[in-house]
Amino acid sequence: MKSYTKSFYCLILAGGVGSRLWPVSRENTPKQFIDIAGSGRTLIQQTYDRFARFIAPENIYVSTLVDYIPLLQEQLPQVHRHQILAEPVRRGTLAPVTWATSAIANLCPEACIIVSPSDQEIFNETAFERDALHALEIASSNEGVITLGVPPTRPETGYGYVQIGEPAKRSADIFRIKTFTEKPNLDFAQMFMDSAEFLWNTGLFVFGAQYMINNIVKHVPEYRDDFPELVNLGATATTDIAPKCYASLPNLSLEYALLEHTVHRYVQRCRFGWSDIGTWEAIATDSLHGNQHNTPDPSTDVKVDGRDNVLVHSEALFDNASGNIVRLPSGHMAAISGLDNFVITEENGVLMICPKSDAAAMRRLQTLAHLDEL
Repeated sequence: MKSYTKSFYCLILAGGVGSRLWPVSRENTPKQFIDIAGSGRTLIQQTYDRFARFIAPENIYVSTLVDYIPLLQEQLPQVHRHQILAEPVRRGTLAPVTWATSAIANLCPEACIIVSPSDQEIFNETAFERDALHALEIASSNEGVITLGVPPTRPETGYGYVQIGEPAKRSADIFRIKTFTEKPNLDFAQMFMDSAEFLWNTGLFVFGAQYMINNIVKHVPEYRDDFPELVNLGATATTDIAPKCYASLPNLSLEYALLEHTVHRYVQRCRFGWSDIGTWEAIATDSLHGNQHNTPDPSTDVKVDGRDNVLVHSEALFDNASGNIVRLPSGHMAAISGLDNFVITEENGVLMICPKSDAAAMRRLQTLAHLDEL
């Protein structure tokens, strides 16, 4: 039987809508509940499996919108209802982190928590486990919040970056954070990559529960009036009933509401391969250029041809076409001629054909489709 560290906990954030992957990801079935690349497991199932390797199942909590709880329980039946935070509305990342941390701290005052998005791809699970456990061990015996960062492999404009500062004495892989930068333009992204001073921000954070609670009270004035209610509800370890104040909380992210102000903020340079499955263009880029280890993920059904066309769990015939990404329902085939750098994807009766790099056009199409449905 596997031995777990009892004070290590995980919070998986699964309340997003994933609108940038429309029409596959939609309001009623967002991307975290979809098997995007044909691995046989949805993104949230893969995320849970990843943490269940080294964190006790009873210590894994999931935060999601109340409307998604049936989907979550269907896909992760092993997660008990009291481990699910039922958010009545989306309020950024700080609100569910505060609520979950209060509940966990009541059960285990010495708890150390890793917070994770539910929609990432990790290419080396063994390295991920090693890096995550290292961060948990450091945070459990030291004050501070540790961000997990990975070295950039390309000048990506769709990711956030963390600038490393002085090395921390506690570990050779951990540094003080100098700055956060969200989605820089191409020139800055290239400069960040060339300087070797910046890491991609994975959105994975590790901290001691008591340290987090103390810092929220100290640095987030918008939460001070409502914080006692969050803590009182957390003291009952109740996660199926949202605090009455939840809907009135400001929409704040953990990074910018807290980490911009806390003194003890660190980044750990990690060795696992990583991708943020955020846009069709990002999926295509990762498929074409590989991950940090330049090794394909054998668990996915993604193919690339000699003209940089990417097939995601799909079949297609290409003639004089290059740089496209195709994802179609099982049993469907595309025949494409004279088309370069487009997304061709279909889901639930909606076929989208759009330039791969034109995110604004995708948003317009999504809006028009939504209006038509109304």
